Amino acid sequence: MEKALAKRPRQFQIDLVGNGEIPADWALLIRSILIQRAPQTQLITNARSSLQGGSVLVWLLGDRRIIRDDAGMFFRRMEMPGAEEADKEETWKANEPKYADSFSETDPEDADYLKVLRLINEFLPVKELAGQIINLPVLRQFGLVENEKLDRFLATALGKPREPNGNSINEPKQKRVRADAKVSKSE
Repeated sequence: MEKALAKRPRQFQIDLVGNGEIPADWALLIRSILIQRAPQTQLITNARSSLQGGSVLVWLLGDRRIIRDDAGMFFRRMEMPGAEEADKEETWKANEPKYADSFSETDPEDADYLKVLRLINEFLPVKELAGQIINLPVLRQFGLVENEKLDRFLATALGKPREPNGNSINEPKQKRVRADAKVSKSE
């Protein structure tokens, strides 16, 4: 992925297919690669399957997001502790590592999953939606698919050139209006 993005393509598409789960650590790695791409590279994320966990984050990173009409997404509920600030005078006392062995209470995988949930929370309200299947109508409500008007606004505001005929698969197709044929009178 890094090599492909280093070539600065106009578009880069990620198809998400399969059981829908990308481990949290991998999702964070993919995110770190994608946010370093060239500004002119449009990222298209295409969910061909239902998504869960870290794959939700990867899909949300797309400039253009596509999801199969009957697919959904899910992220499990997890306690998200508040951003408690440590006492600056007491931080030097924390010389014992928090993760001592596999039986300790802190799990590195859970810590990564919390980071993923915090990043997902920038797009979707995690506390309200965790533990539920999120389907296409909910994604529409949050403007994550089929939002051509918002896409145009963001493209203008962020200075990204808009693709001609860059319609999303999920956006409604505009109907053509047939005009009556005009017949010229030639004699």
